[in-house]
Amino acid sequence: MIQRRLAPLFGTVGNLLREAAKVYWTLLKVMVPALLIVKALEMLGMTELLSQWLSPLMSPLGLPEPLSVVWAATLLTNIYTGLVIFFEVTRDTPLTVAQVTVLGVLMAVGHSLPIEGAVARMAGVPWWLTVLLRAGGAWLLGWLLHLSYSWGGWLQHVNQVVWEPAVQDATLTAWLQGQAVTLATIFVVIFALMSLLKLLRWLGVERLIHKLLYPLLRLLGIGPAAANITVIGITLGLTFGAGLLLREARSGRLTPRDIVLTLCFLGLCHSLIEDTLLIMLMGADLSGLLWARLAFALLIIAVLARLPWLSRTELPAWMFVSRAVAGREASREG
Repeated sequence: MIQRRLAPLFGTVGNLLREAAKVYWTLLKVMVPALLIVKALEMLGMTELLSQWLSPLMSPLGLPEPLSVVWAATLLTNIYTGLVIFFEVTRDTPLTVAQVTVLGVLMAVGHSLPIEGAVARMAGVPWWLTVLLRAGGAWLLGWLLHLSYSWGGWLQHVNQVVWEPAVQDATLTAWLQGQAVTLATIFVVIFALMSLLKLLRWLGVERLIHKLLYPLLRLLGIGPAAANITVIGITLGLTFGAGLLLREARSGRLTPRDIVLTLCFLGLCHSLIEDTLLIMLMGADLSGLLWARLAFALLIIAVLARLPWLSRTELPAWMFVSRAVAGREASREG
């Protein structure tokens, strides 16, 4: 009797596990090679080389050139690595809150570029667009903030760090352990998100979310079907948003235009909770990290949505690539 009553629940959980495993496996095929390549480049000194290339871009932002290594490390790896290097580089270098906020924006918008760019590429956004939006957008927003803070005389007092992380173990074994924990956590989060979305759909909350976000999505040119994914990406991060977006795209619920605009928006403005709190530990101000970043993303995507290339039913191949990816996946499964 009890087994009969629980059978639908077990069936639902089983289906969710299978769906989550498919999404997770798709992400793993992209993330694991990207992680290994990035680690190899880091061990070969790519961070230092990239920092040399970026150093001339620091002065227009009002930042000392040595801080380029912080942005380079964050671009290649993640915000945690950037934080550790920031505290090492700035021990004897006094900075203003405005300078730390500008640097924090560079880190928030452009971090983990190889891995998150590979995930975005898998879903449809080409590499050139990801790099242009994430790295170029980060620099442009940082420059605008520097100008506004300088002209207004805002946040020019000496910065005080809130917390300094402990020195991390730099061995390869520690790195492998850390990545294994991260990858395992991703599956748990994906399963939890898919369960939550199913529950929201059953309760009718999903429809309410669509209605509440419709004015914003309409401004951005994004269809209401992408509302859930947009919320997840903004709050939790681009990887989770892109993973679920890929599932929705293959189901036919999202148009190529929705996919490109959603991923571009999430590229500029994602993980507003965790990333913002982490970078505020450096002493950065919320005005740039949250409000300016959100307003900048809304403006850029609203402009992008009105470009003639994104008004077509069939997007050009140089702007949308997931049809070819989907074709390869279908041929493999067949």
